Amino acid sequence: MASYKAADSKREQFRRYLEKAGVLDTLTKILVELYEEPEKPNNALDFLKQHLGAAGPETADVETLRLEVAELKQKYEAVLEENKELKAKLAQHEPPSDEKRTD
Repeated sequence: MASYKAADSKREQFRRYLEKAGVLDTLTKILVELYEEPEKPNNALDFLKQHLGAAGPETADVETLRLEVAELKQKYEAVLEENKELKAKLAQHEPPSDEKRTD
């Protein structure tokens, strides 16, 4: 009987902690929103995550950003290569530093 009261006491302490932190209110509000939703979402867990703010960026957004990053990396590499080539061409047309005239 004593272990039952100890477990019950811990449970009550945890409940008070959640209540004090505002977790119970927030969860209750979100669950009420879900209950009152005229068209229930296919995935209730995603609904909860979105309303808790725990949902990360949408998968499509992440994939779009990954593709954009890959494209920008390719452009960056191309610009670096072009820069290298232009520097080489410029070096061919410039006189060596000891032949430069000083006016």
